[in-house]
Amino acid sequence: MEIRFNDIDELVQVSQQLLQACGEKRVLAFYGEMGAGKTTLIKTICKILGVTGTTSSPTFSLVNEYQTATGETLYHFDFYRLKKSAEAFDIGFSEYTSSGNWCFIEWPEMIEDLLPDDVLKIRLLVSGGERVLTFDDPS
Repeated sequence: MEIRFNDIDELVQVSQQLLQACGEKRVLAFYGEMGAGKTTLIKTICKILGVTGTTSSPTFSLVNEYQTATGETLYHFDFYRLKKSAEAFDIGFSEYTSSGNWCFIEWPEMIEDLLPDDVLKIRLLVSGGERVLTFDDPS
């Protein structure tokens, strides 16, 4: 599936389309170059899902935990600074991804060997002034 957008004002609609397309998938891996908009997209998704409080990239902590108004917990990972996948293993990454809660992963290429089979791989590309979000049909 492919979603194209040109403006940050379209992120809410793009995020809603992505969430609708996820089906039962709760682990989303976001691939894209630095500055492609992965963090901004995840922040928008979190807002739609009802996260209260501030969301930010967990670049130094590896994982941020967010709460929704209904008490649901969401996890946001950033593995950009990871030296080896064992570091993600050591923080209990597989327990997070098997929790049934939403897990959003930036820089998943650093931990490919730890990604669950049912992960939805999302690619965010920048082409000119347009962003292109692609992912396989999750069904």
